[in-house]
Amino acid sequence: MKFDHIIIRYGEISTKKRNRKGFVDKLKANIRWVLEEFSNAKLSANRERMYILLYGEDPQDIIERLKGVFGIQSLSPALKVGKDIEEIKSAAVYYFEQLSEKVSTFKITTKRSDKDFPYNTDELNHILGGHLLENTEGITVDVKKPDFNLRVEVRREAIYLTGEVIPGAGGLPLGSSGKAMLMLSGGIDSPVAGFLSMKRGLEIECIHFYSPPFTSERSRQKTVDLAEKLAEVSGSMKLHIVPFTEIQLLIQKQIPENYTMTSTRRLMLRIADKIRERQEAMAIITGESLGQVASQTLSSMYAINEVTNTPILRPLITIDKTDIIGMARDLNTLEISNRPYEDCCTVFTPASPKTKPRREKVAFYESFVDFDALIDEAVQKTEILTVSGVKGRKSDLEELENLF
Repeated sequence: MKFDHIIIRYGEISTKKRNRKGFVDKLKANIRWVLEEFSNAKLSANRERMYILLYGEDPQDIIERLKGVFGIQSLSPALKVGKDIEEIKSAAVYYFEQLSEKVSTFKITTKRSDKDFPYNTDELNHILGGHLLENTEGITVDVKKPDFNLRVEVRREAIYLTGEVIPGAGGLPLGSSGKAMLMLSGGIDSPVAGFLSMKRGLEIECIHFYSPPFTSERSRQKTVDLAEKLAEVSGSMKLHIVPFTEIQLLIQKQIPENYTMTSTRRLMLRIADKIRERQEAMAIITGESLGQVASQTLSSMYAINEVTNTPILRPLITIDKTDIIGMARDLNTLEISNRPYEDCCTVFTPASPKTKPRREKVAFYESFVDFDALIDEAVQKTEILTVSGVKGRKSDLEELENLF
C-alpha cells in the first residue's frame, strides 16, 4: 500500500476573485517545472485545490520539492482505497505509520456522501478508531484537540483517507506579481529581500555594482553564489554586473566626504533604473532596513529616492537586524554573505557619513559634475550572467512561512 495522490491547498490564492485563474495557471506552471523529472506524476486542478496523481512516484520526494513552491499553503498525502472494511482499516494504520512526526492523540472524522455505504459516520469512526488503538502503541483518542485528525471521505467510487497537513512556502506563485530588479550587494540583507520578494510573486533579476581593483574577484564570486541561491526558486537568475569604479572615484573627488555615501546611492539607483527600463521591469528592490546604517535613515531615503519615480520596494524596512540574520541562516545565504570580501560601498565608506542629508544640497553638489555620460557607459558595459540553481529546493525554503 502506498499514497497515490497529494492534495495541494492554495491558501491566499483562494481569496482572489476574477483573476484567480491567472494565479492558478502560474502555480501550475511552477509545479510542473519542479516535478519535471517525475514523469509518471500528473497534475490536476480545480477552483479550490490541486492534486498530484502519483502513479507509483515516491510521495516523499515530491512533497519535499513542493515545499519550496511559492503559492502552496499546505500539502497532504492521500490514499484511495476500495470499500472493503478490512482494506479501509489497513489503510488507516498505514497512514498513521507514515506520519512525518510522532503523535500521541488522534481522532477520526468521517464524511459520507455515499449513503448506500453500510456504515454510518459514527460507526466508521468507532471501527477505525478502535482498530488504530489495537494496532499502535502510545496513542489515545482526543476529539477536541488531537495531534492528528484522520479524515475519511466515503464517495460512491472509493474511500479517500487524508489528514496530515504539511506547511508549504505560502505567498503567491512566482511571476504572478510582475518583474522587479534586486540590488544585490553581497551582504546579508539583500538576498533575504530577494527571497521575500519572490514569495510575493515577483520575478526578479539582480544588479550588482563592481569596483575593481577596490573590490576583488572573490567579492564578485560571492555575489554570483548568492544569485545561484536565489535561482534555486526559479531555476535561473540573471545577474547584471555594473562596472562602477570610474563613477565611484569621481564621486570621491567631487562630492564632499560626508555626502559621498548619499551620492553613491543616488547614482546606483539611476543606473539600476536604466537597467530596469531596459529589462522591462516595474520596480527596484533593496535590502534596506530603517535606521540600520547612515544611508538607511528616513532622511537618506528621502534624498536618494529623488532620482527616480520607479517604485522602490524594501521588504526588510521594519525588520530588526537580528531577525534578518535569522532569516539568512534559514535560507542558507548567511555563510556566503559573511565571506570577508567587501563590496564597493563598504570600501569607500566615509568616516562620518551624513545621516540627515538634504536633497537640495546633494543635488547642488552633483550639479557640478556631468554624470550622465558615465551612467550611460556603465549601463552599456554591464555584464549579464545567467546563473542556474538546483531544481526543487528542499530545506532552504521550509522556514519561509515562519519568517514573521
